Amino acid sequence: MKKKFELNEMQIDRIIEMAWEDRTPFDAILDQFGLKEQEVITLMRREMKESSFRMWRARVQGRKTKHRIQRGEGIDRFKCSRQRNISNNKVSKRR
Repeated sequence: MKKKFELNEMQIDRIIEMAWEDRTPFDAILDQFGLKEQEVITLMRREMKESSFRMWRARVQGRKTKHRIQRGEGIDRFKCSRQRNISNNKVSKRR
């Protein structure tokens, strides 16, 4: 993943959190962090345990809510209004 800047641990944790959220499209990650979908996949593969990565890929593959173009017109937010705010999630990190 070649980027002009390095992501710090807090940013990586936030990207992982956003990638796991069902209603957060990859476009939101691109807008906030400048990472395309393939770069997010690469980051997830690098930062997560193999089993967690496979579970995540199975979950998001083909999911309409992860792609802004495929979403319904009525869905314009990044996450569910009932979702709790989680920050600095390190559960799935492999360190």
